[in-house]
Amino acid sequence: MGERVEIYTDGACKGNPGPGGFGVVLICGGRKKELSGGFRKTTNNRMELLACIEGLRSLKRPCSVVLTSDSKYVVNAMVLGWAKKWRSKGWMLSPSKPAKNPDLWAQLLDLCEEQTVAFEWVKGHSAHPENERCDALAVAASSGKDLPADDGFENAIVPEGDLFSL
Repeated sequence: MGERVEIYTDGACKGNPGPGGFGVVLICGGRKKELSGGFRKTTNNRMELLACIEGLRSLKRPCSVVLTSDSKYVVNAMVLGWAKKWRSKGWMLSPSKPAKNPDLWAQLLDLCEEQTVAFEWVKGHSAHPENERCDALAVAASSGKDLPADDGFENAIVPEGDLFSL
């Protein structure tokens, strides 16, 4: 399927929740593109997911993608099939515990159906050039002025039992 594309992603958050950002580096055929964005109040995991989403969303046609992230949350959920299982159970981890970030997981799963995607994990802050660049983009984006709302976080309905947990 299509061209081979390397996508590197990272998310950052100052406080959790707090101002956050994502960074993406795409590499294809010697060309490189960078993406980033920030939100006034969000979580690190949401930014890790959004980085993957924005990287995949930027592709104009079906590709063979290697998506590299330092987020075990994202990589394990995709590689081990957790995210698909959560979706099949109506975004529930158990009968009484909802999965977090279902709005973003749904988008990521849908985008992965349009591409051939292999997820790979890289240790963060280990001098991996693209991961370090993504981190710098994410941190810079989280420091922006007049950041927009992360509606999926700020307007999410929080189950009563999760009211004080992060």
